[in-house]
Amino acid sequence: MTSYFLLSKTFIILLCLIHTIESQSQPWSPLDAPKELLQMLIRDPFTLSLASTDFGHIIHQTPFAVFAPSSIQDISKLIKFSNSLPIPFTIAARGRGHSVNGQSMTNDGVVVNMTELNNNNNNRIVVFDDYVDVGGEQIWIDVLHASLEKGLTPLSWTDYLYLSVGGTLSNAGISGQTFRFGPQISNVHELDVVTGEGDLVTCSTKKNSELFYAVLGGLGQFGIITRARIALGPAPQKVKWLHLLYNNFSAFSEDQEHLISFNGINESNAPNYVEGMLLLNQPPLDLSFYPETDRPRITSLVTQYDIIYIIELIKYYDINPEIETLVEGLNFVPTYIFEKDVLYEEFLNRVHSDEVTLRQQGLWDIPHPWLNMFVPKSRIADFDEGVFKGIILKQNITAGLAIVYPTNKSKWDDNMSAVTPNEEIFYVVSLLRTTGFDKLEEFQIQNQQILQFCKDVGIGMKQYLPQMKTHEEWVEQFGHKWEVFEKRKAQFDPNKILSPGQGIFN
Repeated sequence: MTSYFLLSKTFIILLCLIHTIESQSQPWSPLDAPKELLQMLIRDPFTLSLASTDFGHIIHQTPFAVFAPSSIQDISKLIKFSNSLPIPFTIAARGRGHSVNGQSMTNDGVVVNMTELNNNNNNRIVVFDDYVDVGGEQIWIDVLHASLEKGLTPLSWTDYLYLSVGGTLSNAGISGQTFRFGPQISNVHELDVVTGEGDLVTCSTKKNSELFYAVLGGLGQFGIITRARIALGPAPQKVKWLHLLYNNFSAFSEDQEHLISFNGINESNAPNYVEGMLLLNQPPLDLSFYPETDRPRITSLVTQYDIIYIIELIKYYDINPEIETLVEGLNFVPTYIFEKDVLYEEFLNRVHSDEVTLRQQGLWDIPHPWLNMFVPKSRIADFDEGVFKGIILKQNITAGLAIVYPTNKSKWDDNMSAVTPNEEIFYVVSLLRTTGFDKLEEFQIQNQQILQFCKDVGIGMKQYLPQMKTHEEWVEQFGHKWEVFEKRKAQFDPNKILSPGQGIFN
């Protein structure tokens, strides 16, 4: 009888414990929220579905609610409310949702729709003599327009301008200007941040510097950027836009490295933007930049060599520069040099016209299995042989846009969270592929093969816009920065609330 009583009592305790665990693991109820937050939590199926995917259309996670803040203080209250619960819910800030692997999502948590701040607040872009104060929800094209009205411009860009300021600063923000002005995070004077504890903090290199350095390139792990003070310079009128074609990777990379070595030292010869791309002997061959009369001979060159490398060289100007001076000493294929002259804004916003066309064709809102890497200069030739020629060309899966260009590590601040290879010059390699859902797995397999190749031969690359699968992979990605990164997380977001979609701590 005694043993039966003890067994029954143990069984009842076990049932109570299971019930407690289950109830705590259930999504929190919005009825728990303060009234001022309750009206901003949206749970209709359409809104939830929009927040459950991103530009990549690969990962899908359904949030418990979408939060529509009317002020920065609302975001602070939401985070503090989460921290007050026995089991805090996760929070993901979402600007344009341009991530490709679910980084702006949360499963059963709350997605903060940052664009709502733009709907309810005026003066979220204020231009001064040499800087601009910008709301974290603002997009870069609007920052450009506001700056140009005063003859000014930010110095560092991404190639696509319909991205939020907070979003790009949470990663790094890179483009062909990075070799000269650094990534966008190197051009920030000051930030306002709502931390993972709900504190609204103004920070810079001299004030709350630990948070400042943590947030820039910090993948949203430490706080939500609500304002950024961004450096400005004089805006040029026009752009000399050159494409130089190479049939040899060594000549291509040597000339790129030569071009970024000017780095503003000799202003008359120094380019303002240097990128590179591949033309592979795979359909479709995008020759839209080139005159129709030249397209047959370019096609013939690609057919002959299988891969043609292109340097994209930009010189800003008010007085038309001499092309001969810009390309002096470069070893491109003779006569394969092509030029355009366009307005400064037209060049910076060039991708938008492609977006409009792709949307019309129904080719924008489909999977984007992108892979972005930083490859050390010492191994870029190995990468060309092993990846461009050994994997992408041989497998003959339509490559899409493949970008490759060098940049200078000296233009990056190593105190910031962003991770780069440990060499003075490293290459940005971006494989920007678009595909149908039926072909998605092929590209994902190929991406894994590329990553495995880099690991097997010790390339020492770092991923940009990373999405690791294990804790060990994240530690390897951050390398010597991991200990500081982990310490900052404990300091600014101890309950691990923010940006669960990155998969670093959640």
